[in-house]
Amino acid sequence: MSVFLGTHQNRLDAKGRVSIPASFRTALRAQAAAGESLVILRPSHQHPCIEAWPPATFAALSQPLDRLDMFSDDHDDMAAALYADAYPADSDREGRIVLPDTLKEHAGLTDSVAFMGLGRIFQIWEPAAAERRRAEARTRSRQVALPARGGNGETAQ
Repeated sequence: MSVFLGTHQNRLDAKGRVSIPASFRTALRAQAAAGESLVILRPSHQHPCIEAWPPATFAALSQPLDRLDMFSDDHDDMAAALYADAYPADSDREGRIVLPDTLKEHAGLTDSVAFMGLGRIFQIWEPAAAERRRAEARTRSRQVALPARGGNGETAQ
């Protein structure tokens, strides 16, 4: 599986288009099924940024919904939170996507954006906010103890 790595900065044009970094486009295309959009964009619940999901990864979000009563308030709330503000996006020949105005406003985007790889997904940030977020993440991650793995991928005891 292709992963999204690194932080890349690009310009947002007057029409709201931005070029997805080439390595991210390659990863998205490797994961895309025929007839699918290239990427699903949605506002982050935790940060002032846009989340960008490969369609198959985004589709996996529906699995918890399947365990809820389809006619319950919990199901409706979760479905609205996940899907109501999600936008499928395809790139043009230059690899650009159009960022919806509501998502640009959520992330505070004006003329430049930072693409931040997070492995399975990536985020689109206002560049100064992205730098602050990376610094915060580095500081907080020092306090997290990850389980050690043995040579065969098993958690060490």
